[in-house]
Amino acid sequence: MNTQQVATRLVELCRLGENMQAINELYAQNVVSKEMQGMPNSITSGIDAVLKKSEDWYASVEEFHGGEISDPLVAENHFSCSMKMDCTFKEQGRMQIEEVCVYQVDNGKITEEQFFYSIPN
Repeated sequence: MNTQQVATRLVELCRLGENMQAINELYAQNVVSKEMQGMPNSITSGIDAVLKKSEDWYASVEEFHGGEISDPLVAENHFSCSMKMDCTFKEQGRMQIEEVCVYQVDNGKITEEQFFYSIPN
């Protein structure tokens, strides 16, 4: 797959709520995931660790109230999209989250993802 195809497929799966399938299908074994500096586990390496990070995040959510993801913007082997989520977390209550997600694609797989968002106080 080229970068546009990977980007389109990621957005399609996320819109269906199939984020874990997106990781299994589209991510490289050596993927690196970067959260904002100052967040716990701000850098996660390897597909198994990224899957675990995602599983832990979903386990922290009590209820999803809604969300959306933009169409991807592609430039060579990178793409970005914005995501919005309205969730109630088990420990933090209800929050609206908005982030910009940037992905790098090499050999048809996502090799890096980085998320930009405001860190809650």
